[in-house]
Amino acid sequence: MKVLHDIKDFNPSKPVWLTQGTFDGVHIGHQKILKQVISEAKNAGGLSVLLTFYPHPRLVLYPDNNELKLLTTIEEKAKFVGDLGLDYLIIMPFTKELSRLKSEEFVRDILVEKLKVSKLIIGYDHRFGRNREGGIKEMQLYAEAFGFNLEEISAQDIEQSIVSSTKIRNSLLNGNVEIAASYLGRSYCVNGTVEKGMQRGRTIGFPTANIRVNSSFKLVPKNGVYAVWVRLGKNKYAGMLNIGDNPTFENKNWSIEVYIFDFAEDIYGLEISVEFIKKSRGEIKFEGIKELTEQLKEDEKRIREILEV
Repeated sequence: MKVLHDIKDFNPSKPVWLTQGTFDGVHIGHQKILKQVISEAKNAGGLSVLLTFYPHPRLVLYPDNNELKLLTTIEEKAKFVGDLGLDYLIIMPFTKELSRLKSEEFVRDILVEKLKVSKLIIGYDHRFGRNREGGIKEMQLYAEAFGFNLEEISAQDIEQSIVSSTKIRNSLLNGNVEIAASYLGRSYCVNGTVEKGMQRGRTIGFPTANIRVNSSFKLVPKNGVYAVWVRLGKNKYAGMLNIGDNPTFENKNWSIEVYIFDFAEDIYGLEISVEFIKKSRGEIKFEGIKELTEQLKEDEKRIREILEV
């Protein structure tokens, strides 16, 4: 897959099968659309293309709203759509000027003139143009006017129960990582860099790797203890991860830290990825270190059973 950050670099020599949108999470609904684009383009000898935007439109339109949390960084999104077999990912900078384009201008100036769209495939709830004024009915009119084909994928075709990025976010914020995984079609993951923490875990036999998440807008699941798979380079390890304020200790600080089973390497400064499998318990304040240590032993036993290691 080729990734382009400037729409001017796209000069197609074949017919273009296109879909477009933010596609945050690249969930099973998004995957249905993308697979349709990829399949039809391949059968017709064309190119499969996703036009997406960065930064997320809400960050540009509402810069003072810092509560937005995303399911995927732009790098994660590129990986997930690339794994599906897409030919081109075009990441278009989202600006206030772009947001002011009327729906007809967006279709004419970008989809038709710049991307040379032959067929556009979009979901039933797709919105576009200034103030999200355009919908499927408007797009049908533009398709006829500008001479490209349009296909709508209905809610029934996309999924039996409506999947949305909002539903997935809410599941993760409630700690329901298994439900989120069923919507995503894969385990939810968080990527970051290993950095030094308070180093209290090693004093009680549970040395942990503190994770600094790469993006401040990346959604982190609800506080608690989770069974996770840890990826370091090409290697995969089982582990238990804690998200929270460490209430048992006097010097409380929110952190994400993972205890990797049967592992004793120095990994400070390395990139790490964790895949959330199941929440084991919520955050608990213990009376002291002894009680905490006993609970961690129970946590490890339970999580080894969950991960079957």
